[in-house]
Amino acid sequence: GGCRIPTAIQAVDISYDSRTLAVVSNHGTVYIWDPIPPNCLEDHHPITKFRAHPELGSYCLHAKIAPDCRNLCTTGSDGTARLYDTTTWELSHKLHQHTKWVWDAAFCADSSYLVTASSDSTSRLWNLRSGEVVRQYHGHQSAVTCVALNDSSV
Repeated sequence: GGCRIPTAIQAVDISYDSRTLAVVSNHGTVYIWDPIPPNCLEDHHPITKFRAHPELGSYCLHAKIAPDCRNLCTTGSDGTARLYDTTTWELSHKLHQHTKWVWDAAFCADSSYLVTASSDSTSRLWNLRSGEVVRQYHGHQSAVTCVALNDSSV
């Protein structure tokens, strides 16, 4: 019994409303918890768990919960960013125009856009309603491993 936290944690994120905690193991399993359990922590089990990037040999590298708390984004060594619906934890979108590992992602303030960072030396801005790339950022000499997005004044 008890809480089974993975031994090799790759990424952790908590939702803006503090109701969802996402933990990703280095093997790509996503564990979802309610961070404030109703009972003692000894009996605190994940709400759900699933393999984020199930292709053989792929790794999940990062996880972010959208500001509106409706989507979880994972990034992976398979060149994709994946969006999971936080009400069902089912895959809702697979963003797959990068050609190498996708290391990081950042949502805009209203959760309608996502920026991704990749080993293919690019970053991409995605419209999440259409699943299309709005802009591709070139010019990096090597891998882009993290991104940040500040659109609070927009």
